[in-house]
Amino acid sequence: MTGTMNVTLKVWRQAGPDVEGALVEYKATDVSPDMSFLEMLDVVNEGLIASGEVPIAFDHDCREGICGMCGVMINGVAHGPMKGTATCQLHMRSFKDGDTIVIEPWRAQAFPVIKDLVVNRGAFDRIIQAGGFVSVATGGAQDANTVAVPKVDADYAMDAAACIGCGACVAACPNASASLFTSAKISHLGLLPQGQPERYRRALKMVAQMDLESFGGCTWFGECQEACPKEISIDFIARMNRDFLKASVSAADEEKKGGGEG
Repeated sequence: MTGTMNVTLKVWRQAGPDVEGALVEYKATDVSPDMSFLEMLDVVNEGLIASGEVPIAFDHDCREGICGMCGVMINGVAHGPMKGTATCQLHMRSFKDGDTIVIEPWRAQAFPVIKDLVVNRGAFDRIIQAGGFVSVATGGAQDANTVAVPKVDADYAMDAAACIGCGACVAACPNASASLFTSAKISHLGLLPQGQPERYRRALKMVAQMDLESFGGCTWFGECQEACPKEISIDFIARMNRDFLKASVSAADEEKKGGGEG
């Protein structure tokens, strides 16, 4: 594509979490097809600032598809029309001259709007704090070859660890479930030797915290994996469910034994 393009934006504007929001229309003119979607928003914001208006608030950081800060609904699709692409890596050549583009924040009770397109994803942080770590003593750094990990497990763990925590899975899910995010964080640790001692306790704690955060339940729609910019598979949800079930049964057995002894 050559030349420039003009598009109409309908952007969700909301001054704060306790006020009503609405879609506001803006014109983005002389947009280069080679601009990223966020660069296009930068240009729109420069125009708003120059005219004395409040710029559009949106999350961003690395702009390399790594940090997970970016993320908006674009024409009703999390991260926009390109599969396996974060918003910051989406380019304007994915749209046509004259298009109308609707931009909204993630829509989920667990992700309350802070301002405009920025939502509070602190619920994800609390799920990680509940058990998404290895606390057992593993000693100093070892040569990789001294820790025997089957390649299939290492590859699978890396697939799960690719999660950037952007929240697209929640935004795309009809139930606003965080199961894909939580299962990826549980699995990338549970597949490796260092994560085994706490594997089942981790599943119990992280799933319990996920339930406390007002996310919906998973009913296997599969929209989460379609929206994920890292294309993480819902197979990890099945793995999380197995670990959670085993941990729940073991915990119930331990409770019975404790009660019997008392």
